Amino acid sequence: MKKGIDFRPQIFEALKHYSKEKFMSDLMSGVIVGIVALPLAIAFGIASGVSPEKGIITAIIGGFIVALLGGTNVQIGGPTGAFIIIVYGIIQNFGFEGLAIATVVAGIILVIMGILKLGTVIKFIPYPIVVGFTSGIAITIFTTQMKDLFGLHIDKVPADFVSKWICYFQHLNTINIWSLLVGLASILIIVLAPRFSKKIPGSLIAIVLMTTIAYILRNFCNVSGIETIGDRFTINASLPTPEPIKFNMESINLLLPSAFTIALLGAIESLLSATVADGVTGDKHNSNTELIAQGAANIIVPIFGGIPVTGAIARTMTNINNGGKTPISGIIHAFVLLLILLFLGPLTKHIPMSCLAGVLIIVSYNMSGWRTFRSLMKNPKSDVSVLLITFFLTVIFDLTIAIEVGLLIAMLLFMKRVAETTHVSVVKDSIDLSNESEIHHDKEVLTLPEGVEVYEIDGPFFFGVASKFDDVMHSIGKQAKLRIIRMRKVPFMDSTGLHNLENLYRMSKDEGITLILSGVNKSVRDVLINRNSIKKSEPRTFAATSMKLFQKHGNCRAHKLRQTWIKKTVGTFVPTVSFNSLTLIQQRNSYTYSVVHTLDNRFTLYPFRMLFAIQDYP
Repeated sequence: MKKGIDFRPQIFEALKHYSKEKFMSDLMSGVIVGIVALPLAIAFGIASGVSPEKGIITAIIGGFIVALLGGTNVQIGGPTGAFIIIVYGIIQNFGFEGLAIATVVAGIILVIMGILKLGTVIKFIPYPIVVGFTSGIAITIFTTQMKDLFGLHIDKVPADFVSKWICYFQHLNTINIWSLLVGLASILIIVLAPRFSKKIPGSLIAIVLMTTIAYILRNFCNVSGIETIGDRFTINASLPTPEPIKFNMESINLLLPSAFTIALLGAIESLLSATVADGVTGDKHNSNTELIAQGAANIIVPIFGGIPVTGAIARTMTNINNGGKTPISGIIHAFVLLLILLFLGPLTKHIPMSCLAGVLIIVSYNMSGWRTFRSLMKNPKSDVSVLLITFFLTVIFDLTIAIEVGLLIAMLLFMKRVAETTHVSVVKDSIDLSNESEIHHDKEVLTLPEGVEVYEIDGPFFFGVASKFDDVMHSIGKQAKLRIIRMRKVPFMDSTGLHNLENLYRMSKDEGITLILSGVNKSVRDVLINRNSIKKSEPRTFAATSMKLFQKHGNCRAHKLRQTWIKKTVGTFVPTVSFNSLTLIQQRNSYTYSVVHTLDNRFTLYPFRMLFAIQDYP
C-alpha cells in the first residue's frame, strides 16, 4: 500500500500527451456543456434560495477547480439538484452566512476523506439509502415548483411538505393561466427536443423560446401575470469579489450535521458520476484525488458567494457525448459560463419563472429513479424498510435526519443479519469429520470421551452474538472436565466477544474445568495478545493439562515413536498421547503440533502456530 497523500490531478497526466485534435474536441464539448449548464445553474440557484448569478458563479468557480484538481478526465462540477433541499433549509434557518460556513466545513471534511484515502466511501453507503433520499429529493423539488408553475399568488410558502400542499390547494383560485401555459410548454419542449436534436439540450431550447414568447406577450400584447427572474431578483452580471467568512464554534456546532450531509452528498454524487463516466470512457478515476478536488472547490466557492459544488452526472455525460477527452473541456465550460455571465447576464432577467419551474420538474423526474425504486420494493423486507424510511424522512422531515436515520437502521439490520448467520453449537458425543469437506471426504466419526465437550463458533464473534453465546454457556452442565472452543470459522472478535470469552475462562477455572481454544486465526489471536488475556507460556500449560485429562478420562493409548524420527521432524523428543485419529504433541517452543496417525502407521506432522490454541483435527 502506497504511503502519503494520494493526490494526482488528472490534468497533468492528460497534458503529457495532449494534441491539437484533443484540444478541438475539448473546445467543442466545453462550449456545448457551458451552454447546457447555464439554465441548470440558474434554476438550481433560484430553487436553493439564492439569486441566479450565484448559481452561475458556483458553476464557474466550482467547475474550474474540479476540472483543474480532480481525478477524472471528463468530470463537470457545479450546483446540482441534490443540494437544493439542504441548501434551502440552511438559508432559511441560518442565512447565507450559515450556508457559507456549512459549505466550507463540508469542503474540509471532503479533503480529510481524500487524505485518509476514503475514496471508496460510496461502497459503504447502502444502495436503498441512496435511492431513498434521491427519490425523496426529487419529490421535494417537484413540490417546491408548484407555485411558479401555476403562477400562484402566495406571499410565503410554508417550509414543510404537507403544509406546502395544503397552502397550494388553498390558493388554487389564484392560478395564472399564462404562467401555467408557459410552464407546460417548456416541459413539452424538453421532452420532445431529443427527437429532433441530440446536440442542443431541450432545456436551453425551452428557455430561449419561452423567454422570447413571454417577452412579446408582456411588452406587446399587454399580458400580465407572467413573472420573470427580473421581477424577483436583481442580476449582478459582474465578477464577484471575495468576502471573508466569519467562523465561530457556536455556528460550527450548529451547522456540523448539515455540513456532514453536504459532504456525504457531494462524495456520493461526484464519485457516482466519476464511476458512470469510467463505464463509458473506459478510464479509471482516482477517487481520493476527486474527493480532495471537491473539497477544495467547496472551500473556495463560498468565499465568492457560491453554493455547494459536486460532480454533475448529466453534464458529465453531455461532456462525454460531445467529445470531451480531458479536464480541459471542464475548464473551457467554466470560461464559457463566465463570458455568458459578463456579456449576456442582464438578459437572464427576462426568463419566466414558470419556464424554470418546468426545467426543474423534468430534473426532478429524472432524479426520481422511479423504476429503480419500484424494483427495490421487491427486495427483502430489511432493504424495503430502509428505502421507505429514508424516502419518507427526506420528504416529510429533513434530508440530514433521513441520511443519519437511514444509515443507523441499515447498520442495525446488517448486524442483525450477521448475528443470524453466526451459530454457536455444542458437541458432547462425537464429531462427524466427513462433514468438514475441506480436508475429509470419507466417512469418519471422532468419538469424544466422557468429560470432554466441544463448542464451535461459526461466524464473527462480536457484540451482536453475545447474548447467543451467553445462552449456550448458561445451558451447559458442570460435569465436563475439558471444554474445547473451536474458533476456526471466527474471522474476527471484538471487545464484547473477548469479554464473554474471559468470563467463560474464569467460570471454567473456578469449576476446575480446563478450557482450550482451537483453530484461532491470526487476527483473533492478536486481539487476545493485545488485551493481555493470554500469556505466551499458557499454551504449554493448557496442552500439558489437556494431555493428562485425555490420559485420565479418555480411552487413549500412547504411541511409541522412534526418537530419531521425532528429532528429525519436530526437533525435540516429546511424549505423545493419541485420541482416536488425533494426537496432541506439546513442543518446547510454545507451539502446538498435531500428528495424524493413519491406519498404515505413517505419521504426518501439521504445525499450527497459534499461541492460544490447540488445533484439533482437522
